[in-house]
Amino acid sequence: MEGSTACPCCRTTDRPEEERKKLIHRLNRIEGQIRGIRGMIERDAYCPDILTQCAAANAALNAFNKDLIASHIRHCVVRDIHAGRDEVVDELVDTVQKLMK
Repeated sequence: MEGSTACPCCRTTDRPEEERKKLIHRLNRIEGQIRGIRGMIERDAYCPDILTQCAAANAALNAFNKDLIASHIRHCVVRDIHAGRDEVVDELVDTVQKLMK
């Protein structure tokens, strides 16, 4: 599923169209939430109301990350381990640590 090259900036993942559409749909909803928060700032909304919307946007982004990392583990990591590229485990650990900051 993923074509890897030596350059990390050039790596890609060939996702099934259904998964791609699902991820993009979720990001579009999150983008709408962010635009809504910006609108609240522009309208001088009450701070706790803005913070509540920010918490909802954070939760939506965290849910997106959980789905994406689960897909990565099921497909990319498993494939790379089967191919003998055990360094993918270190990469996964680094990625999870970044998400947990």
